[in-house]
Order: sequence, then C-alpha cells, then structure tokens
Amino acid sequence: MEHTPPSDSCRCHTSIRLILEESGRWQVRDLQRVDLNLLVAFDALMAERSVTRAAERMSVGQPAMSASLARLRKLFDDPLLVRDGRVFVPTPVAESLTGPIRQSLSIMEGALGRRRTFDPAVDQQTFTLLASDYVLLVLLRSLLSELAAEAPNVRINVRPISGDYADQLRRGQIDLFIVPREIERSGAPLLSEDLFQDRLVCAIDIDHPEIGETISREQFETLPYLAYDGGPLPSAAQLQLRARGVDRAIDVTTQSFVVAPLMLRGTRFLTLLHERLGRGLAAQAQIRLLEPPVELTSITEAMFWSPRHQDSPAHHWLRERIRQAAAALDT
Repeated sequence: MEHTPPSDSCRCHTSIRLILEESGRWQVRDLQRVDLNLLVAFDALMAERSVTRAAERMSVGQPAMSASLARLRKLFDDPLLVRDGRVFVPTPVAESLTGPIRQSLSIMEGALGRRRTFDPAVDQQTFTLLASDYVLLVLLRSLLSELAAEAPNVRINVRPISGDYADQLRRGQIDLFIVPREIERSGAPLLSEDLFQDRLVCAIDIDHPEIGETISREQFETLPYLAYDGGPLPSAAQLQLRARGVDRAIDVTTQSFVVAPLMLRGTRFLTLLHERLGRGLAAQAQIRLLEPPVELTSITEAMFWSPRHQDSPAHHWLRERIRQAAAALDT
C-alpha cells in the first residue's frame, strides 16, 4: 500500500495538540479554543524577551502585545516571562514550549507561503536582517529609502551580526543575514546568493605627515594601526593578513566599519577599509585611499537564508529587492 505523507495542516494540528498535551493539563478538545495568533505572539515574545520589541516585530501596539501575553499566561497557566533584574527571562515552561511552537509555526508558514501572493504596496510584513553598518550604509540605505514609498506597510529591522546568527535563522528569529562569504563558516544548511564584491584599501589622513603617494610594507607594518573588531566573526582584513604572513600589531580597535575612517583625521593611524565605503566617506572624513603593499583578494558579500523561506512570496520579494540594490551599485 502506498504511504501518503501527512499534509502540512495536519502536521501543524498534531504538533500544536502535542504542545498542549505536554503540559499535563490539556485534552484534545482544548485545541478548539486556541487562537493561533497567540502562538505567533508567543514566538515573538520568546525571541525578543521584550513586550515592546515583540510588538514592533509584529507591527502591533504595545498594549495589544501586553494583552496577548496576559492571555498566553492564562492559556498555559504560567508566567512565561519573568523579570530578572532589568531584563525578562523565560520560565522553564516557556523554554519547553519555544521549540515545538516555532516548529508548528514554521509548518504553517510554509503551507501558507505556497498558497499566497505578496503585494508590497498593501501587505503588512516585518523582516529582520543581520548586517554590518558597512552593508547598511553601502547597500541597504538607498533600498530602505525606496521601500518607504514602494512598501509602506513593510517594516525592516537591521541588527548587528551576533554569534548565534545561524541558530537565529533556524529558529525563525531573523529572515536573512549578509556577511562576506569568506567568513561564513557556521556549517548550517543555508541557501545563499552572492550580492556584490569589494576590496580592501589602505586609508590614512589626507595630510598624513609620513606617507606620500604610496605606502611601503615597512610603513604598513610599523605605523599605528586601527582595526575593526566589532563582532563574533573574524574580519576579512585580519583573515587575509594572517593568510599572507603579515603579523600586524593592532593599536586601536573600533566596533564600527563606518566610524573607522572618521577616526583617522589628525592622526598617524592607518586602517584597511572597504573601498566602496572609503570612496563614499573620503571627502567627509578627509582621508586618502592607497593600494595596500601586500596583495589582498576581493571580498564577496552574500546573503544567506533558511531553506524554509525559499518559497515564501514575501521573502522572495525581499531577496529580489536586495538583489536589485546590489546590482545598482555598479551602474
């Protein structure tokens, strides 16, 4: 006899029923009085650990999210989120529910995504991206301006890269992240697409007293060095220098790619900077860009997303708009 796999809706119904039964207080008939929107609110609250941020994520008011939390507490007969000092933390019951509820919502999102279209002119949607301030300025700034008119009900949250980025993607807490392909080493089963290339150049004060039209390797290795060190991933600059045997001592670090060129004015410092960023800020920061004295390879910025988002019309639209913004960089 041929085996017919269960439909997405059946799998979701079964998963939610199991969630409720695990509490030991529920029977199957209780599923009829569960508002699925509450499970979406639960997922947002557990991801954000904040009523305010969860409300922003779902594009609702804070009072509405507070009301959802109150209903969830009654539904599961548990506080779910409790204050620990200045932050909220999930209770053991909430932690035990987070995975199953996320899985159930993923099934529903996949099922609905195959049957719906997405109209950015009228539909409401919130996307969360992880990206550096360099990507935000060079790639996303103009796109966000365009989307304000093109998609008035779409909210895009851009956050810095964090160490658990792959896990956040798996749990559905973010929609995609953009990092250099050369440094993405999570090993997670992700889909990806190259967006644009950049390269590293030396940046110095426009009136640097010791450097002329070129910079020697000795100067590169001995002058005070400003380096980016603002995230859990190694910087492309440091990886490339190590690969070429350049043991460059670091005198000052910054947690921002964009701030680095602004710190050079009136100093003897040099830094390695993305050329696109350097050209965009050269006049404002009053810096000069020079060829490095060692050969460095290009950097490929890529976007990564979970396979479960592949067929979502809304996610497909977002990826296409990012793809178009990247293509426009070289026009």
